[in-house]
Amino acid sequence: MCITQNMECGGRAGRQHRLSRLAASRRAFTLIELILILALLVVVTSLVAPAVSTFVRGRSLDAEARRFISLIHAAQSRAVSEGMPVMLWVDEKANTYGVELEKPGDKGDDKAETLTVDDTLQVAVIKTSAGAQPTLRGLPAIKFLPDGTVDEDSPKKLQLTHANGGVLWLVESPNHMGYEVQDTQ
Repeated sequence: MCITQNMECGGRAGRQHRLSRLAASRRAFTLIELILILALLVVVTSLVAPAVSTFVRGRSLDAEARRFISLIHAAQSRAVSEGMPVMLWVDEKANTYGVELEKPGDKGDDKAETLTVDDTLQVAVIKTSAGAQPTLRGLPAIKFLPDGTVDEDSPKKLQLTHANGGVLWLVESPNHMGYEVQDTQ
């Protein structure tokens, strides 16, 4: 048995003590190894960051397009169920859009909805028909008729643009029953 810790012990206990000290010193990282690992992490992060930002940009565009499509379906269903034209209006300057009856009556439209576009996005209505485009309160609108179809003079395209350059289009379907999401014009 050892009297002090500074003395080297003989026998089995001394060998175990030396082996545990040797194993402990081999488990630690040197400063150079830590610096190399940190440098590797910086390189990997710089390669992955642009892909992550593109993913996030695409997610906000997709989410807004899904909200638009949901509101389009709600407006279409409401026009059919109430037997009255329903307007989906778009305010490009205020970056809002919503749904309400074309002629709400004296008490207004208690089922009207207004949504705000994500701060990183901009919405634009693209007029492609030669006729008089439907409007509601001076704003361009998509008019859903009581049979569920889109009015022929309604805008054929809506454009969603992300601040970083991504673009999605909402394009009227060929059967005039709604709109579809497209990645390109």
